[in-house]
Amino acid sequence: MTGTPRTLAEELRTRTDRGLVGLLRARPDLLNPVPGDVTQLATRAGTRASVVRAVERLDRFVLQTAEALAVAPDPCPYDTLGALMGGDAGDAAVAAELPRAVAELRAQALVWGPDDRLRLVRTARELLTPSPAHPSPTGLGPTVAEAMAGMSPGRLQEIIGAAGLPTTHDPVTAVAALTTLFADRVRMAALLDTAPAESVAVLDKLLWGPPYGAVTDRPAPHLQWLLDRGLLIPAGARNVVLPREAALHLRGGRAHHAAEPVPPALAPATERDPQLVDNAAASQAFTALATVEELLKEWDLGGPAVLRAGGMSVRDLKRTATALDTTEQLAAFWLELAYAAGLIASDGEADERFAATPAAEEWLQLPDHARWAALADGWLAATRAPGIVGTADAKGRALAALGPHLDRSPAPEVRRRALALLATLPPGTAVPASAVLARLRWERPLRSGAPAAGPLPAGDGGTAAPGPDPADDLRSRLAQWALTEAELLGVTGRGALSTHGRTLIDSPSDSAAPTPAETTAAADRAAALLAPLLPEPVDHVLLQADLTAVAPGPLRRPLAEALGVLADIESKGGATVYRFTPGSVRRALDAGRSAAELQEFLAAHSRTPVPQPLAYLIDDVARKHGQLRIGAAAAYVRCDDDALLAEILADRRAAALRLRRLAPTVLAAQTSPDQLLDGLRAMGYAPAAESAAGDVLIARADSYRTPPRTAPAPVPDGPPSPDPTLLSAAVRAIRAGDLAATAERKPVQAPAPAPGALPRTTSAETLATMQAAVLTNSALWIGYVNADGAASQRVIAPVRVEGGFVTAYDHTSDEVRTYPLHRITGVAELADDSV
Repeated sequence: MTGTPRTLAEELRTRTDRGLVGLLRARPDLLNPVPGDVTQLATRAGTRASVVRAVERLDRFVLQTAEALAVAPDPCPYDTLGALMGGDAGDAAVAAELPRAVAELRAQALVWGPDDRLRLVRTARELLTPSPAHPSPTGLGPTVAEAMAGMSPGRLQEIIGAAGLPTTHDPVTAVAALTTLFADRVRMAALLDTAPAESVAVLDKLLWGPPYGAVTDRPAPHLQWLLDRGLLIPAGARNVVLPREAALHLRGGRAHHAAEPVPPALAPATERDPQLVDNAAASQAFTALATVEELLKEWDLGGPAVLRAGGMSVRDLKRTATALDTTEQLAAFWLELAYAAGLIASDGEADERFAATPAAEEWLQLPDHARWAALADGWLAATRAPGIVGTADAKGRALAALGPHLDRSPAPEVRRRALALLATLPPGTAVPASAVLARLRWERPLRSGAPAAGPLPAGDGGTAAPGPDPADDLRSRLAQWALTEAELLGVTGRGALSTHGRTLIDSPSDSAAPTPAETTAAADRAAALLAPLLPEPVDHVLLQADLTAVAPGPLRRPLAEALGVLADIESKGGATVYRFTPGSVRRALDAGRSAAELQEFLAAHSRTPVPQPLAYLIDDVARKHGQLRIGAAAAYVRCDDDALLAEILADRRAAALRLRRLAPTVLAAQTSPDQLLDGLRAMGYAPAAESAAGDVLIARADSYRTPPRTAPAPVPDGPPSPDPTLLSAAVRAIRAGDLAATAERKPVQAPAPAPGALPRTTSAETLATMQAAVLTNSALWIGYVNADGAASQRVIAPVRVEGGFVTAYDHTSDEVRTYPLHRITGVAELADDSV
């Protein structure tokens, strides 16, 4: 194709395959379904939904460039665009970055045409052009021609006369004359030199927008002066507007108050020792593992009930926060982290409740670094946002932890991008969160909720109401949460990205959203770097005379589990402190351990001798343990010491148990065995449960697990990023379809089909042409109707014709296919240079 393209489709046809791949990668929504040809691609690229999505992903300067094109003449020369962006005085930074911005708009098919005739696609112009209902961030109003549309010819002549222009014979030339005046810097300056000071003050208030103001039925003289000369134009019963050409003169030709060609710097930077950062991150990673493990232990016998609307109740969230010794908001994060990793879920029973999944058992058996990799991988891809737990939804209902409606599709992209920004800094360097948020808002201003022009000013100019706080938008909150969560998870340390954190977000693909396999591989590589930094588990404790044991580091899992039964955790930290109490020792005895076994266990795992007070405590509790036996009658108590039973009967605290003596050594109760056990233990006794055969029952509860569950699937933010194979195949299909639609045909005897219509030939003509094409090895243009009745045009190269079928290479689908001859509506030969 030669000459200047007249449409976007014509320009797309001139692009290389690499250029089309870039367009489809940047705007993957254009691929669903794959366009049949370039014309369909151009049409789909101009639809409102697709353009809105593309515009939302522009950075601030590229968006400012598009906004300037929306208020520029159509088509707009490059020099005019440069003047709108840099102003009359020019701006070196803007001039240096403007080619990039225009190239980005071209690449995304939002701008087309040569540099001397740049055109913003119609839908984008409609979205970005200023209007009273949708003010532009430029703060500019309508042009003189737009604002004066519908004004009476007599009033037009009065305005141009007051502006010092000669009268004209028609409204069109009058508007053109006034437009030329406002665009002329010298003549416009001379006109404003005659304006009253109050009039200039009004223009200053409207200068950077909003351009609309309110006036009374009888405007003040300084306002009337502006109205008489068209510097303010009526825009309704009591509103006026500053025309675009006048505003641009007052602004010195700038479309924006401040162009931002360069992103905000990540500053101020604080440099730290990279090794200290890695150690701090590793310490926090270990704490994260311990917290999730504690959560699973807390829910070992089953977690809280699931609300009817889904999620956990506020009361259960508070209980979980207390058990984890943290705040409710952080407890929600740990819950969602375990949920994203597939470690907890609802059991799906009639009385639905949360519990650990079978995958949690496997996770607990993994090495520490592998367990961290599973958590980090799930966190990085999760679309659920724990930060919004407790906030109200659209109906005013509080959002519950582990409940529905917590998915926020941009979360993975924001999370990954925030970490990627930290990765651009030297190792060990940290910056304030505000610097990261400012950069993210520059990269996606529309998705970050950047405020547009404010409401109409009041009075004779008024002031705009303050816009929304840019730090309160969803994207900024997601970024803040991402930085906080990265620190909690040990991806960052002291605000800087750790070495294993850099590896975690490192992906070999060019896409901003790597595949699950790539993220898992990156998490495994990061875990390998983290492994040497994690503390080695120890196999011993230090027993002390005050009935405590100090673990000098993380204990090996069997030792930690056994010690967790025998003692209560008193404090956590670098060294965990366990305390032995009568209740904890009785718990170990209930689990089937004897006093001798407990003594042997402590002696084997302590670097210090077993203190005498601890040995006495174990022996004393063991001596009393099981002296009373509880069984099921409804319930009974038996004891060889009838004096002890008499003592229980005489105790007023036993009244609630409703005991009565059946025999010198047996008491019957009107409560269940479990209630009887709890009641006697509350009175200070140490009873043991027994079976129907009289054997002691070991109180070792089985863990409760849900049926097999998969981790929650992330909710995608639009269509997934296409892989290179799909992109290559799509471009081939578009090229082939375009060839079928636009290839030149040889003239035939029958009337040529209308553009876009299927060729029509008789069956005999179709068969003869096919057979001739097989002999000459030439390509044909056919019309084909499939079994579903869908008609299409195709370019084929016939290979064989037999049995009512033609076997041919289909250029449209890039494969060899067989077509029934009766479904071919017609055939035409292609010109010699078409294929």
